[in-house]
Amino acid sequence: MAGESPQALGRVLSHRDAGCFDHDFRLESKFMCGRYRLSRRKEILAEHFGADLDDVDWEPRYNIAPTQTAPVVRSSGGDVPKVSMMRWGIVPSWAVDPAIGARTINARAETVASKPSFGVPFRTQRCLVPADAFYEWRRRAKQKQPFCFEVKDGATFAFAGLWDRWHGPDHHLIESFTILTTTPNKLMADVHERMPVILAPESYQCWLDSRMRDESRLAALLRPYDSTAMRRYPVGPYVNYVTNDSPECSMPFEYPALFDF
Repeated sequence: MAGESPQALGRVLSHRDAGCFDHDFRLESKFMCGRYRLSRRKEILAEHFGADLDDVDWEPRYNIAPTQTAPVVRSSGGDVPKVSMMRWGIVPSWAVDPAIGARTINARAETVASKPSFGVPFRTQRCLVPADAFYEWRRRAKQKQPFCFEVKDGATFAFAGLWDRWHGPDHHLIESFTILTTTPNKLMADVHERMPVILAPESYQCWLDSRMRDESRLAALLRPYDSTAMRRYPVGPYVNYVTNDSPECSMPFEYPALFDF
């Protein structure tokens, strides 16, 4: 981070923050995908997804982390998709403790249909998770290099997601989502063994249609995104802290030559 010493960059910030894990905020996410950006205003999202966001309270975000809330596009049963704010980390309707959501932020495309937490949502409660970038960390020995991945030059896109609704005591309601992952494309392969499923716009309608029950057709959508339509670039340690949420998170960063990434 600009203006901070190496000692400051290396300090451990362990405390509880509303909506986040109780863990070392300096470390990268343990998951794939575990952080993403949605920096577009809701008017642009409404146009891209053909959805009504008038009742959604949303401001651009640059470092969305698990257990935080974010916009999700789902079927309304009509012609215009519905956008809702949901918590990242799916809490199955049958769960006893909603804390399970901290472990269910991702679902593997290869096994999603057979997993108890994801099987029913995969069949009837699919959604789109709007984004315009995601982050991943490449590990080299003891060093970790964060990268920002974008479609084209930062265009809006959608992760394939699933959602569920949990009813707790005293009428407590949680709507939550997970992001599907698949094998990596060429751009991702030397960084991580998984990548989030990015859907082409022409697949949005099929994915959202709850009447679509053909699992083989749905599975065909869950393939690695075309690497030639993406780009990546290194970003600085500012993004490592989930409490940081500003454009600096995804600014290109040039590391000194002594860092061998």
